[in-house]
Order: sequence, then C-alpha cells, then structure tokens
Amino acid sequence: MIKGFGGVFWRTRNLEATKKWYSDVLKLEIEDWNGTVIKPHSANETILSFFTENDNYFPAEQQVMLNFQVYNLDEVIKHLEQIEVPLAKQQETSDYGKFIWIKDPDGRLVELWEK
Repeated sequence: MIKGFGGVFWRTRNLEATKKWYSDVLKLEIEDWNGTVIKPHSANETILSFFTENDNYFPAEQQVMLNFQVYNLDEVIKHLEQIEVPLAKQQETSDYGKFIWIKDPDGRLVELWEK
C-alpha cells in the first residue's frame, strides 16, 4: 500500500536561517517553495522507527529526529569542520553503520548515517 515517504514537514522559528543552514551544511538545494526533492539512490534505505516517550536515544523534548544517509561520513565530517559546524555527538560505529549528530538552527539533532 505504501509507495514511500512523501515528505517531512515541520515548523521553524527562523525560516531563512533554517533554509540557509540545510543548504550550506547538508548541501540540499532549497527551492523557492521552501523545500527540496531528494531522489532516492538505489542503495539508500528510508527507515521508519518508533521510540517510546522515555527512550533516551535522542532528547525527549525533540519529538522527531531527521536521519540522512550519506555516501562517505569521513568526507561529511571534513566538510562540517571546514564550515565550523560542531558535532553534537562524536562518530559512533555499530553493526548498523557509522553515525554522527549535528544540531540545526532550532537546536534539533540531525543524525547522519553511513551504512
């Protein structure tokens, strides 16, 4: 029944700053309609995962966390260092891959994942 995710939508305190951050930091081309279309790569997976209210994986005051799958996490980290975006969580490696966290202008944690 489900073909895939149609989008992720949320409110922000400062639209222009948020658009600029996602454009500069994650290299997303934000269009005039305040969004972008991310076309899936054949090796990409989109995961829907639920957490209990008291799960400590990410802060309880943050209802949703974005996770972007990246091609090369080491290159992403170099890019982040060059533009002085600090890591909110150092690289972690598990059976699921490599992960880091950064914060967007609203203080939301964003997870970057290399499988």
